[in-house]
Amino acid sequence: MSDDYVKEEQKTRNRKRMMIGAIVFAVITFIVSIVWFVGSGNPYTPAGYVGYVTQGAVFGQAKFIGLQKGPGSPGRNWMYEVTNVSITPYTYTEEFSNDQDVLSSDNLKVSFKIHTIFRINPERIQSFVEGFTILEAGQQSDQVAQIAYNNNLKEPLRTMARSEIQSLRALEIKDKIDQIGKNLTERLQKRFINTPFEITNVVVGNIQYPPQVSNAVAQKLAASQELERKDIEIKIQEKEKQKRIVDAEGIAKAMEIINARLTSQYLQHEAIDAQKAMVNSPNHTTIYLPVGPMGVPIVGTMDISGEKTAKNK
Repeated sequence: MSDDYVKEEQKTRNRKRMMIGAIVFAVITFIVSIVWFVGSGNPYTPAGYVGYVTQGAVFGQAKFIGLQKGPGSPGRNWMYEVTNVSITPYTYTEEFSNDQDVLSSDNLKVSFKIHTIFRINPERIQSFVEGFTILEAGQQSDQVAQIAYNNNLKEPLRTMARSEIQSLRALEIKDKIDQIGKNLTERLQKRFINTPFEITNVVVGNIQYPPQVSNAVAQKLAASQELERKDIEIKIQEKEKQKRIVDAEGIAKAMEIINARLTSQYLQHEAIDAQKAMVNSPNHTTIYLPVGPMGVPIVGTMDISGEKTAKNK
């Protein structure tokens, strides 16, 4: 064989090796791209949430990358995942009823509810996720908060609520609901001051007493209303009495004044004025009355039988 032929064969083999290498590289690149695309993620955090972003590992442990406040995402990265924690307020209710009733200071069972309003501090999401809750695959944000509440807030709150109720008499509780809620809020805030939990308010509601206590209160209220009604009636009667006395005194005073002024001269004056009025009236009826001296009408009872007897004699 000539040297030219050998060189040509060598070149052909080199081209084949290069082509095979290029194909292998392309296949490997394609496979790596597919693996990277499948294994990578661009986790999204919606508005009202803070995301706890981690990067998983094929071997070893996942590591914390950082926090992202929604709405937003970190971009597509290898094995990125996010746990979104709501930073809007949560409200959880604790009920004390049936076998969970609380004894007041006078040993009466009282049922009630406690409503706690709190949120997770946006600046302490890392501390919250790593120290106050448990993360599991597929968990929702509300489940993360529920676990944190159950593990940290629930029992201290229930203990505080019992102590507040047990320090009061049963019938005092309904009048001090606002103060109890204020006390619980302050105690819970003090307890969790350096934690991710921001306690907004604790509200006490739905106070329920045993039936015998409720019936006694209802009867007392009914009796009180009846007494108030009777007091009002007595006051009305008293005012009526005062009115009648005032009316009687007025009538008596008027009669006293009339009797003092009812002289013969006054009666004569009134009679003359009446006669003048009749004369000047276009429509009038004239009545003739027996009169005495000075034209004053005679007022009295006349003994007709006596007059007839006198005439017969």
